[in-house]
Amino acid sequence: MLQMRPNCECCDRDLAPNGGEARICSFECTFCADCAETRLEGRCPNCGGELVVRPSRAVTLLAKFPGSAERVKKEHGACV
Repeated sequence: MLQMRPNCECCDRDLAPNGGEARICSFECTFCADCAETRLEGRCPNCGGELVVRPSRAVTLLAKFPGSAERVKKEHGACV
């Protein structure tokens, strides 16, 4: 099951677990669509992998399987 991290690792923007704004790599590094497309050019700054749209979690399952509350923020050159 995906962690569904709650924020962009670059700009710290909030990302809903059932919204379409999150982009992830195969390691679940998480970024907002704006940072992924404009600052990172579709590549994860951690692993170099492709950033793709994170699947949303059905609203009916969020109570039983909520997204992660752990916020991850890293210093990336493109995010400064």
